[in-house]
Amino acid sequence: MRLSAGSVDDYIAQFPEDTRRVLQELRAFIKAAAPGTTETISYAIPTFDLHGRHLVHFAGYAHHIGFYPTGSGADAFRDELSAYPSGKGSVRFPLGEPLPWDLIGRIVAFRVEAVEGRKS
Repeated sequence: MRLSAGSVDDYIAQFPEDTRRVLQELRAFIKAAAPGTTETISYAIPTFDLHGRHLVHFAGYAHHIGFYPTGSGADAFRDELSAYPSGKGSVRFPLGEPLPWDLIGRIVAFRVEAVEGRKS
């Protein structure tokens, strides 16, 4: 059971080494793919915000990494995400398998465009 985390660093520190490594890699990848974002904890998980709006969230679990590109990001990539267990606005990438970096990058870019398009 995870404890409440006050920062993304605190959140990631709660996991075993293998999971921490993947979470840090995903965190760094999102930061690089979406410059200008800020990190926060929202819904008790790490979240990247852009212009005050949630861009994507991610989380660690015992057997997978949860990635939450919100409804629009998940809907736009539904076919490609169908290779992974998913729910509304979420996808589960199994631990021990390489993350689909190209797909994640395209989803993050899509979400940046969506948020920028709504910017006043």
